[in-house]
Amino acid sequence: MKTTTIKELTTDGEIRSAFTVMQQLRTHLDEEQYVDLVKEAKEVDNYLLYALFDNDEVVAVCGFKPMITLYYGRFVWVCDLITDNAIRSKGHGKRLLEFVHEWAEKNNHESVALSSGLARKEAHKFYEKKMDYDKVSYVFKKNL
Repeated sequence: MKTTTIKELTTDGEIRSAFTVMQQLRTHLDEEQYVDLVKEAKEVDNYLLYALFDNDEVVAVCGFKPMITLYYGRFVWVCDLITDNAIRSKGHGKRLLEFVHEWAEKNNHESVALSSGLARKEAHKFYEKKMDYDKVSYVFKKNL
């Protein structure tokens, strides 16, 4: 019988266990960069990293952080959300994002927000059609 669970990843070993899935989204990072950035983000920016496990295998990963801005008020920003490419469309991403919604509500946040790369058309459909997200802005970036 298959059992899925969602668990916060806190130790170096747990963080590393999600790398092969996270790398499918963050292809520019090697494993050491990934671990270092997660640890720094957790320490400095209240970043939380959760994984959805199918039995004992990581199948989806989500990193998010609680924030406050004048535009959104108290909200949760989803920094990273990825389901293993090999097993997409089985409800894992939906389940993990619903977990974030529940976490946000439980912790008195008013909304959940994220950005999605322009080329990720299937992800946009997922957010708008399956998760009922509104497209509210563009995100702009300048490398320094």
